[in-house]
Order: sequence, then C-alpha cells, then structure tokens
Amino acid sequence: MTVPAPAAPAPGESGGPIPHWPGRTADLGGGESVWLTETNPANASRGAGPSGGGPSGGGPGREVVLCVHGMSGAATNWTDFMGELAPDFDCVALDLPGSGFSPPPRRMSGYSVGALAGTVIRLIETLAPESAGCPVHLFGNSMGGAIAIRVAARRPDLVRTLTLISPVLPDRRLNPATAHFPVISVPLLGDWIIERYIRRYPPENRVAGVFATCYYDASRVHPQRFALEVEELRRRDGLSYGIGSLTRAARTLTAETLRPRRLSLWRAAERLRVPALVLFGSHDRLVSPRLAGPAARAFRNARVVVLPESGHIAQMEHPAAVARLFREMVDEARAEGNADRRNPVDA
Repeated sequence: MTVPAPAAPAPGESGGPIPHWPGRTADLGGGESVWLTETNPANASRGAGPSGGGPSGGGPGREVVLCVHGMSGAATNWTDFMGELAPDFDCVALDLPGSGFSPPPRRMSGYSVGALAGTVIRLIETLAPESAGCPVHLFGNSMGGAIAIRVAARRPDLVRTLTLISPVLPDRRLNPATAHFPVISVPLLGDWIIERYIRRYPPENRVAGVFATCYYDASRVHPQRFALEVEELRRRDGLSYGIGSLTRAARTLTAETLRPRRLSLWRAAERLRVPALVLFGSHDRLVSPRLAGPAARAFRNARVVVLPESGHIAQMEHPAAVARLFREMVDEARAEGNADRRNPVDA
C-alpha cells in the first residue's frame, strides 16, 4: 500500500526549521540516566546541553508519544515529527545510552537490543510511576524499531500503540549498504576502521553521506538542520566512547540478524497484539521495502505501509505523512476499544 508523499518546501522558503525541543537528563535509578527532549514546556526548559532533573508524565488527559532513534541517531531525529503531534500529544524522545547526550552503558552488554529495551521500559515506568507507566504510543526507527518490538513483547501493558519506521527486522539477503556491519563488529578491528574513516573525512562529508544514504531526496534537508548535525558530529568525535558506540551498535544489529528464528524479532512480532503501524520507505537503502510483505504476515494487528519517495528515516523526510498515518491508527484503535488494551502476552 502507498500514500502520497508531501511536498517539501525549498530550503529557506518556510522561514527555517523549528528549533530542537527542550532537553534534560532523566534519572532512571540504579545509576542509569538518559537525555530526553520533550514538547511539553511544563516538563523541561530549553537549554544547549544536558542539565539535571527527572522526567514527569504528560499533561492532564494527554497521551504520551515516546520516540526511539536508530543506530548513530539521537532524539533530534524526531524534532519535526514531534512538532506535528505536539498539539494533541505530549511527545518525548530519548538519546539511547551512548548516543547524543546520554552516557554510555556501564557494560558492553548494555548495547544489546534486549538491554536497550530494558532502558526504554524503565523510562516509561519513570514517566508516570503513579499509573504503572501510563501506556505510551511507542515509536521506533531502524534499530529503535527493533528495540520497540522487544519493549512491546516484554511489556505490552506499557504500550498503547506501536509505530515502526524502517524497523531492522532480520534479513539475511546481502545488502551492499550494510555489508560492512559484520566487519566493523569485530573487536578492535571495527574501532580501527571507524577511526581511520573519521580521520579521512571531515564532519561535513560524513553528514552529507548519511543524508544521501538515508533520504530519498537529500535536498529536503534544510541548511540549518545540516549545520546542526555537523556541529553535533564534531562534538561526538571528541567523546572517548563515540567510536565504541558505533562498533557495538553494528555488533548488536549483526547479532539480531543471526539469531535463531525462535528467538528472533520476527517471532517477537508474531506474538504482539498491540495496534501497530509498520512503515517502510520505497527507496530505503538500509532496510528493504520488500520486507513489507513478511511484516504484514508477522504482525497480527498492524497496518503495513510502503511510503513512496521515502528513504530510511521517514519521520524526518515526511513528518506530516507519518503523523497522519499515526493519527489514523490511533483513531481506529480508539473506535475499536483497543487503545487501552493491557493484556500481557507470553514474550
């Protein structure tokens, strides 16, 4: 199924992109913390870098949307999309451990999909402890989609709806764009390869390469967005754990691809009952849109859509279209009485 892609304004015609949302550090207990950005001004204050504070739930009567980014991404991947939903939902996006402004996990095992799903579960529980987590509308892009599937399978009571954008589902067919992942997953060798790559190419080239790979039409990227991404990459280059975070994320994705079927994300998807929206990009170079067919068979309560003229990060390239499809799913789930379903499943 396809839906029309929205027309993007030419750079500069819209007066510039909206600013990134206010952010702060959220304490999850046990020495774990993550960086959040939020659309609810009552929950955070605008600032240039991490600051103290703990998360709080959404406004009265407003449901919470929680967004999880992919490999090498950050909470800012959701800025424009959160702006689309802000009038009706309290939106929260986190930097996964080792990404953005969030500190790295204390152990290497903390980079696994299962461990990161645990982090997201603890965040949901912390967002509104008085209501056992206040079930959220959970979003995941790329590796964040894999994490979101694990969260929904382990704790369906915490998830109202599930939206996956180019989720990294196991696909053993050779993909030239990701064929290097097993190589950079090798301890020490992967660090050496990425360090050489960083020394050889300045941040501007690397950011341009990411957008060229992840967008159908990289000209949609506003110059101000591009400049902010370059600035952020320069900051990441100066962190002692930046390279390690990339190699361990690649190792995580490789491990998920090689899991036996009974333990795979496909099996977890088959067990889900929560209302779901699964989106693929027609021109995604990283996650093949042909996975839409298997996804439609695996997810039992899902609408699966292939977005035309879209790459790997549709929430950035087509935020209005993704928001519209999400609202349609939520309206349908509410009409059917599914939005508050909290019956656990065997995950």
